[in-house]
Amino acid sequence: MPELAEIWPPVRLTLALASVTTLVLLLIGTPIAWWLARSRSIWKEVVATLVALPLVLPPTVLGFYLLIALGPDGPGGWVAKLFGGYSLAFRFEGVVIGSVLYSMPFVVQPIRNAFEAMGERPLEVAATLRASPWDAFRSVALPLARPGFLTGAVLGFAHTVGEFGVVLMIGGNIPGETKVLSVAIYDYVETLHWTRAHLLAGGMLLFSFVVILATFVLEKRIGRDRP
Repeated sequence: MPELAEIWPPVRLTLALASVTTLVLLLIGTPIAWWLARSRSIWKEVVATLVALPLVLPPTVLGFYLLIALGPDGPGGWVAKLFGGYSLAFRFEGVVIGSVLYSMPFVVQPIRNAFEAMGERPLEVAATLRASPWDAFRSVALPLARPGFLTGAVLGFAHTVGEFGVVLMIGGNIPGETKVLSVAIYDYVETLHWTRAHLLAGGMLLFSFVVILATFVLEKRIGRDRP
C-alpha cells in the first residue's frame, strides 16, 4: 500500500526520537527529581521553575532560542565543528536536545512526587542498617518510586511523540532526519494528501487514548502503594 510505505519513515523516526529522549530524561531527570525532593536549598524553587518552564512557555519561543543556541554561531555549532559538522540545528541530535528540554517537566515531576511521597522513614531505617546513601537510594528509594518512574516514562514518551512547534523550529521538515509524525501530518494537510493525514492523525488519536488510560491506571496504582 503506497500510503503505508510513505508514512513509515516519519513513524520510525518519531519512535526513535521518543525512545532516545525518554532514556536521556530518565538518566538526567532522576538526580534532578531527587535533589528537588530532598534539598532545602534556597535555589530549589528556582530550579523547579526552570524545569517546569516548558509547561507554559510557547514552543516557538523555546524553539527560537534553541535554534540560536544550536546554530553555527552558538554552543551547538562549536560542538558540531569538533566532529566536522556545521550546526546541531536541523539534525536529529538537535531535535533530541530540544525534545529533552521540552519534555523534561513531564518526567521530572512524577519522579519528584514519588520521591516525596515515600517520606523519610524508609531511608532512616536503611541508615540504621548501615546502608550507605547510594545503597539506600538504589535499594530503597528507587523501588519505592517505581510508579513515578513508570508514569514519567509514559508521559515523556507520549509528549515527545506529539511535539510539533519545537521540532519544526529547530529541525525543519527534512525526510529521514527531522520529519517526525506531527510535522508529517502538517505537511500532508498542506499538500492535500488527506488519506495519509488521516492514517497518521487516527493513529495519534488512538495512541493518545491509550496513553491517558495507562496514566490513569498508574495513578491508581500509586495511590494503592502509598501508606
